[in-house]
This record gives sequence, structure tokens and C-alpha cells, in this order.
Amino acid sequence: MQEAFRLCKKPDWFRSMNAPTSVVSARDLSLTFQTDDGPVNALSNVNLEVKKGDFVSFIGPSGCGKTTFLRVIADLEKHTGGEITVNGMTPEEARKARSYGYVFQAAALYPWRTIEKNIALPLEIMGYSAAEKKKRIEQTLELVNLSGFAKKYPWQLSGGMQQRASIARALAFDADLLLMDEPFGALDEIVRDHLNSELLKLWDRTNKTICFVTHSIPEAVYLSTKIVVMSPRPGRVTDIIESTLPKERPLDIRETPEFLEIAHRVREGLKAGHSYEE
Repeated sequence: MQEAFRLCKKPDWFRSMNAPTSVVSARDLSLTFQTDDGPVNALSNVNLEVKKGDFVSFIGPSGCGKTTFLRVIADLEKHTGGEITVNGMTPEEARKARSYGYVFQAAALYPWRTIEKNIALPLEIMGYSAAEKKKRIEQTLELVNLSGFAKKYPWQLSGGMQQRASIARALAFDADLLLMDEPFGALDEIVRDHLNSELLKLWDRTNKTICFVTHSIPEAVYLSTKIVVMSPRPGRVTDIIESTLPKERPLDIRETPEFLEIAHRVREGLKAGHSYEE
């Protein structure tokens, strides 16, 4: 199967960033939306520390604020209480400094642009030279094993390949933080499992810090160094689980007692937060 990221020599521009040890720091973070029907409390007193190099998954029921929290980090939503910093800056400053790449639930590729032109979009906005754009596009395409598809259009690629192109676009300008909002949720289980495995390899090669939203307990346990369990609205952190799994994780690790024990704790955390209530 071709749904794979290629392990290749780390490009020289995937360099270590001079960022603080704490990449994301939230203190008593809250967010209330004002609507015609009254205020909606989306997040309440969220306290969280994401360290450099962490792979942090956020799991909880629909509407619990997982994506909202990711959007606050990205300065796509403004928090209304508490504090949050991204690489020691406000989210707005981090956005302007291009401190993160964002991968959405859908690949969000422009259908009239080729894959290479989609990857080039943030580089164009940031004013990179033609030579530098070419170099970065080639290297990110190779990194996600799409080198032969640069001239293709999104509709000519499978769903998994489109998401890999979306990840390549997020990596192209070398931000040290990758925000991923259920990027594999719409894919079939076989492709999803394979891309989970290859994402771990990509994370290992690039030394990125990853914040990953998911509804899947096995996916959260398999990928993460830290699992953040959230409650229904208003979104609160009910448990933070540090993974004891080794960094090398073949897919069959999901059948081990250690994996099942962590999955059980996540499930119990969801129950404790009343995640199964209607």
C-alpha cells in the first residue's frame, strides 16, 4: 500500500528552534461565546503544559472544547479568561511569528491548485524566494512520500494522500508546533492505522511538538506521550495521562497489557467526566 510517509534523512532546514521548553502553557483558561440565546461556556479553567517534543492528544465527547482549545492556541478564537502562551508569546504573537502549522479535519486543499501549489501557499504568503519554495516543496513532498504527485490536483488523490499533502503544507515553513484537528477521522480503519504509524515516524524525524485532537481511544493511546481527557461543555481537563509506552510503537503494541491499561484509564476518565451522558 502506498499510504505511507517515507523515512528519509532529516532536511537541514528542519532545524531545532530556539523555543522555550514549554511550548503551550494554559493557566485557568476559559472561553465564553456570546450568542443570541445567551452565553455559551466552551472552556472552563483549563490548566495544561505542553513541553517541547511532546505528542499530546486531546480526547472527549463532541462539543467538549477540544477543537476550540486548539483554535485558541492558533489565535483563531480568543480566550475570555485566564492566560495562554505559545512559545512564550501570546497566541496572536505566535500566529504572526508563524510558530505553528495547522492540519484541519478535512484536507482543505484548493481544488484549482496542484499539490505543489497548495504546499507553496504559505511560502508565497511569507515571501520565500522561488528557489527556496522549490526546495521546501520538494523536501516536504519527499518526507510524506508524495514526490511523484506534485503536479496532480487534489481530486486525483485518495483521502489519505490528500491529508498527507495537508501535513506537508503545514510542515513546509518549519514551524516547531503542529496542531492537528482529527486529521484521520474520515479515513477507513486500514489507512488510518497505517497513517498513525507513519505519523509517529514523521514526529520522530522532525522533532516537532504535536497537539492532536481525536475521538478515538486507541488512536490517542497509540500516538501520544500525554493524553488529555476533557469533559462535556464547559470543556474542562478531567485527567492528564502520561504514557509509559516506549517511543518505538509497532501497531501490535495495541494488544499488550500496558496499552490496554492506559486505554482503560482513558475510558474511565471519560466516564468520570460524564462523557457518555446524552
